[in-house]
Amino acid sequence: MVIYLDNNATTKVDDKVFDEMIPFLREEYANPSSMYEFSVKSSNAIADAREKVKEFLGAKSEKEIIFTSCGSESANTAIKGAVAHNKSKKHIITTKVEHPCVLNTYKSLEKQGYKVDYIGVNANGELDLEELKEKITDDTALVSVMWANNETGVIFPVKEIGEIIKSRNPNTLFFVDAVQAAGKINIDVKDSNIDMLGVSGHKFHAPKGIGVLYVKSNVILPPLITGGHQERGYRAGTENVPYIVGLGKAAELAQENLGFELSEVKRLRDKLETGILKNIFNARLNSSISNRVPNTTNIGFEYIEGELILLHLSDLGICASSGSACTSGSLEPSHVLRAMGTPFTSLHGSIRFSLSRFTTEKEVDFVLDKLPKVIDSITKISPYQEELEHLKKTRS
Repeated sequence: MVIYLDNNATTKVDDKVFDEMIPFLREEYANPSSMYEFSVKSSNAIADAREKVKEFLGAKSEKEIIFTSCGSESANTAIKGAVAHNKSKKHIITTKVEHPCVLNTYKSLEKQGYKVDYIGVNANGELDLEELKEKITDDTALVSVMWANNETGVIFPVKEIGEIIKSRNPNTLFFVDAVQAAGKINIDVKDSNIDMLGVSGHKFHAPKGIGVLYVKSNVILPPLITGGHQERGYRAGTENVPYIVGLGKAAELAQENLGFELSEVKRLRDKLETGILKNIFNARLNSSISNRVPNTTNIGFEYIEGELILLHLSDLGICASSGSACTSGSLEPSHVLRAMGTPFTSLHGSIRFSLSRFTTEKEVDFVLDKLPKVIDSITKISPYQEELEHLKKTRS
């Protein structure tokens, strides 16, 4: 038995998505750029998927949708392309809590001579908008901000951020990493000042290896990968037709299921979160604000190690994580929680639980039954018995 509560790391491929892909893995294998009749169905399937993704993101034109391999490629294309097109400007801005694909790209640009400002967050993970306002100058080429944080689920006010950027400097480009927002909350790029936006299919029940970069029609962006004419010259390489088809179907299904995400998935998340905080004395919520994506909770278990918790949960068939899947294996505590000023007492014992529309009530009940016993057994061998006893008294 596997109870999968790590959907911010990846999601299962929806059966309907898989079924849509099968013909293009078997019978319809033609290169969509070829001139013969056999390739028409593949070419039309890409066009159909592009239209579905356009609707999913609220873009004005299907020409603004570029298929990539993943969210990381989308981010690299947007960020590196933005600075390459504005070579005279040497200032860029992001936040301290971005995904590694953004932070490490910025660090690379910093080594190339760019001045980088990293905007901070408060204890709830909310972005310091006043600091952002102060940092934007005439020399600012790009601001990159995630829509929803992958570790805490905290949603940034993207529309307001876009208004701030354009009011301070209309020529500054705005890239949004929407990987953790797509399929969980409504996205409408028309209703914002977003110039570029990235998503990754495997975060909303499409397969791994397919992503999207939205590029606003008036934005000029050099390609990251050069070669052929594919994707209107933005991304060379033969199109991955089956995966593009799967992404299109996943986007369509995500739109259909958005209400379910915002109601039923949120209800189960809240049930899990409330139950943990009620029944485990050394549990604390790492972000108490309600403005989070509906599937995510991040809970710190004080004075014990997160890795030990995850190993015990794994023995029970329960899958969770201690942060970004891209930083798993690192002994460093979460950069997101550190930026939030999360107390050292729970920094190393923080666990992220992330649900999906396939999570069941029975699974949540199983976790609520087993987790207190796991935490109790680990707490008993903690070297911080005196601190735990004091904590128990103060919270009883």
